Amino acid sequence: MELNIDDLPDGVVLLTGLEKAVVGITEEFGGIFRIMYSRSKIMDILKERDEMTEDEAYEFYTYNILGMHVCEQNPIFLVD
Repeated sequence: MELNIDDLPDGVVLLTGLEKAVVGITEEFGGIFRIMYSRSKIMDILKERDEMTEDEAYEFYTYNILGMHVCEQNPIFLVD
């Protein structure tokens, strides 16, 4: 998916450095939009970019990415 940061709705959380893992934008009642990331693509990025093992990447993903909460428009993650 080609993602133009300038076109994102206000308040949407974009995870810097993980843009290539974006698979879509979801819309919820009340005008809430969230960016949807592919978990497998995030894992691939962490392993390649940060030279993590599979276990290290999964631990980092679960603790630092999946476990974060920044606002109502927190990103969501597709288990693929």
